[in-house]
This record gives sequence, structure tokens and C-alpha cells, in this order.
Amino acid sequence: MICEMRVYRCLPGRLPALLKRFENTTLKLWDKHGIKQAGFFTTLIGESNQELTYFLAWESLADREKKWNAFQSDPDWIDARAKSEADGQIIGNIVSQLLVPTAFSSVK
Repeated sequence: MICEMRVYRCLPGRLPALLKRFENTTLKLWDKHGIKQAGFFTTLIGESNQELTYFLAWESLADREKKWNAFQSDPDWIDARAKSEADGQIIGNIVSQLLVPTAFSSVK
């Protein structure tokens, strides 16, 4: 298993729009493409409270490439993203890391 940690750093005041997009649209499209989320988090204490951090679980790098590319090119996603940004850009930048569990990790 591979975990992907993604951190979305929102433009000031735009975190609610991002959360709404995930809750109402993105998660349904992920289900359609077989993408498994492993948790979503907002920052309580840290550098910025305008961040969304989440984890995705992948079987392999090939699994990620196939499913993520299908999601990114899905016309429903492209349309939904454009509509969600009608009031302006939401995300300032995205940081992504692909992680593998250690031998002693409780997550395998």
C-alpha cells in the first residue's frame, strides 16, 4: 500500500469553498473512479488555518496513475472545478507526498 498526503493551501477566506467542493462533488467522483480516501483534516494549530490535509490509499504507483489520471480528465470534474472557482481561485498551492508504511506501522 502507498499513502498519499496532500496539503491544499487555500487563498485567504477560500477554505469553506474547498470544503464544500470536496463534500458535494469531489468525493462522489472519487467513488466513481475507485479512489479511496483515508482521512481529511483541517489545521487547528499550525502555520495556517487555511489548509486542508488529506490522505489517499493506493494499491501501487500504477494504481494511482491510472485512477488519478482518469479522475483529472473526467469532464464532470473539469466542469465542477470550474463552477466552484466561478467566484475566484480557491487554492494557492498543493503539496503532495507519496508515503510507504514502515515495518512497524499500524497502517499497512
